[in-house]
Amino acid sequence: MQVGLIFGFWGAGQGLAHLSGLPIPGALIGLVLLLLALSSGRLSHLSARRGAQCFLADMLLFFVPAVLAVTDHPEFLGWLGLKLLVVVLGGTLVVMVATALTVEWCYRWLTARGAQQRPDVPRQPLRRVASQAPVEGRS
Repeated sequence: MQVGLIFGFWGAGQGLAHLSGLPIPGALIGLVLLLLALSSGRLSHLSARRGAQCFLADMLLFFVPAVLAVTDHPEFLGWLGLKLLVVVLGGTLVVMVATALTVEWCYRWLTARGAQQRPDVPRQPLRRVASQAPVEGRS
Protein backbone atom coordinates (compact mmCIF):
# COMPACT_ATOMS: atom_id res chain seq x y z
CA MET A 1 0.00 0.00 0.00
CA GLN A 2 2.81 2.41 0.86
CA VAL A 3 4.61 1.54 -2.38
CA GLY A 4 1.34 2.40 -4.12
CA LEU A 5 1.35 5.79 -2.37
CA ILE A 6 4.81 6.52 -3.73
CA PHE A 7 3.72 5.35 -7.18
CA GLY A 8 0.72 7.66 -6.85
CA PHE A 9 2.95 10.67 -6.36
CA TRP A 10 5.08 9.51 -9.27
CA GLY A 11 1.97 9.21 -11.45
CA ALA A 12 0.73 12.64 -10.39
CA GLY A 13 4.11 14.11 -11.29
CA GLN A 14 4.06 12.36 -14.66
CA GLY A 15 0.59 13.71 -15.34
CA LEU A 16 1.53 17.26 -14.37
CA ALA A 17 4.66 17.12 -16.52
CA HIS A 18 2.64 15.89 -19.48
CA LEU A 19 -0.17 18.41 -19.06
CA SER A 20 2.07 21.40 -18.41
CA GLY A 21 4.61 20.59 -21.10
CA LEU A 22 7.46 21.50 -18.77
CA PRO A 23 10.85 20.03 -19.67
CA ILE A 24 11.11 18.56 -16.15
CA PRO A 25 10.87 14.81 -15.55
CA GLY A 26 7.57 13.75 -14.03
CA ALA A 27 9.39 11.70 -11.40
CA LEU A 28 11.08 14.86 -10.14
CA ILE A 29 7.76 16.71 -9.98
CA GLY A 30 6.28 13.76 -8.07
CA LEU A 31 9.20 13.84 -5.65
CA VAL A 32 8.63 17.55 -5.04
CA LEU A 33 4.91 16.90 -4.48
CA LEU A 34 5.77 14.18 -1.95
CA LEU A 35 8.24 16.52 -0.22
CA LEU A 36 5.60 19.27 -0.03
CA ALA A 37 3.04 16.84 1.41
CA LEU A 38 5.53 15.63 4.02
CA SER A 39 6.83 19.08 4.98
CA SER A 40 3.34 20.61 5.23
CA GLY A 41 2.25 17.88 7.62
CA ARG A 42 -0.57 16.66 5.37
CA LEU A 43 1.23 13.34 5.08
CA SER A 44 3.05 11.60 7.91
CA HIS A 45 6.50 10.26 7.18
CA LEU A 46 5.27 6.96 8.58
CA SER A 47 2.80 6.75 5.68
CA ALA A 48 5.56 6.31 3.12
CA ARG A 49 8.29 4.82 5.29
CA ARG A 50 7.82 1.13 4.48
CA GLY A 51 7.41 1.82 0.78
CA ALA A 52 10.61 3.85 0.74
CA GLN A 53 12.43 1.12 2.66
CA CYS A 54 11.19 -1.45 0.14
CA PHE A 55 12.60 0.62 -2.72
CA LEU A 56 15.91 1.14 -0.92
CA ALA A 57 16.22 -2.57 -0.11
CA ASP A 58 15.86 -3.45 -3.79
CA MET A 59 17.87 -0.54 -5.16
CA LEU A 60 20.26 -2.87 -7.00
CA LEU A 61 17.39 -3.99 -9.24
CA PHE A 62 17.01 -0.44 -10.52
CA PHE A 63 20.58 -0.57 -11.86
CA VAL A 64 20.24 -3.88 -13.70
CA PRO A 65 19.55 -2.12 -17.05
CA ALA A 66 22.87 -0.29 -16.69
CA VAL A 67 24.67 -3.59 -16.11
CA LEU A 68 22.93 -5.11 -19.14
CA ALA A 69 24.06 -2.15 -21.25
CA VAL A 70 27.67 -2.90 -20.31
CA THR A 71 27.24 -6.54 -21.34
CA ASP A 72 25.81 -5.40 -24.70
CA HIS A 73 28.91 -3.26 -25.30
CA PRO A 74 31.98 -5.32 -24.47
CA GLU A 75 34.24 -2.45 -25.55
CA PHE A 76 33.43 -0.81 -22.19
CA LEU A 77 35.33 -3.62 -20.48
CA GLY A 78 38.59 -2.73 -22.30
CA TRP A 79 40.61 0.44 -22.88
CA LEU A 80 37.54 2.51 -23.74
CA GLY A 81 35.94 1.66 -20.41
CA LEU A 82 39.15 2.49 -18.57
CA LYS A 83 39.39 5.84 -20.38
CA LEU A 84 35.77 6.61 -19.52
CA LEU A 85 36.39 5.69 -15.88
CA VAL A 86 39.40 8.04 -15.72
CA VAL A 87 37.40 10.87 -17.30
CA VAL A 88 34.43 10.39 -14.95
CA LEU A 89 36.61 10.16 -11.82
CA GLY A 90 38.77 13.10 -12.96
CA GLY A 91 35.71 15.22 -13.70
CA THR A 92 34.22 14.37 -10.32
CA LEU A 93 37.48 15.34 -8.59
CA VAL A 94 37.67 18.65 -10.49
CA VAL A 95 34.08 19.52 -9.55
CA MET A 96 34.66 18.66 -5.88
CA VAL A 97 37.87 20.71 -5.68
CA ALA A 98 36.27 23.68 -7.48
CA THR A 99 33.30 23.56 -5.12
CA ALA A 100 35.54 23.38 -2.04
CA LEU A 101 37.67 26.31 -3.22
CA THR A 102 34.59 28.38 -4.04
CA VAL A 103 33.06 27.74 -0.62
CA GLU A 104 36.37 28.59 1.09
CA TRP A 105 36.74 31.79 -0.94
CA CYS A 106 33.15 32.87 -0.16
CA TYR A 107 33.61 32.12 3.54
CA ARG A 108 36.81 34.19 3.71
CA TRP A 109 35.20 36.99 1.71
CA LEU A 110 32.16 37.10 4.01
CA THR A 111 34.36 36.96 7.12
CA ALA A 112 36.59 39.81 5.86
CA ARG A 113 33.58 41.85 4.77
CA GLY A 114 31.95 41.44 8.19
CA ALA A 115 35.15 42.64 9.93
CA GLN A 116 35.36 45.71 7.68
CA GLN A 117 31.78 46.72 8.41
CA ARG A 118 32.08 46.38 12.19
CA PRO A 119 35.69 46.94 13.27
CA ASP A 120 34.71 47.26 16.95
CA VAL A 121 33.54 43.65 17.10
CA PRO A 122 36.21 40.94 17.15
CA ARG A 123 36.08 38.53 14.22
CA GLN A 124 34.37 35.25 14.95
CA PRO A 125 33.60 32.39 12.61
CA LEU A 126 30.15 32.26 11.06
CA ARG A 127 27.58 30.25 12.97
CA ARG A 128 26.93 26.89 11.40
CA VAL A 129 23.65 26.07 13.14
CA ALA A 130 20.84 28.61 13.13
CA SER A 131 19.30 27.22 16.33
CA GLN A 132 22.32 28.10 18.50
CA ALA A 133 21.86 30.78 21.12
CA PRO A 134 23.23 34.22 20.12
CA VAL A 135 26.75 35.09 21.21
CA GLU A 136 26.85 37.38 24.27
CA GLY A 137 27.04 41.04 23.27
CA ARG A 138 25.87 40.47 19.69
CA SER A 139 22.36 40.33 18.35
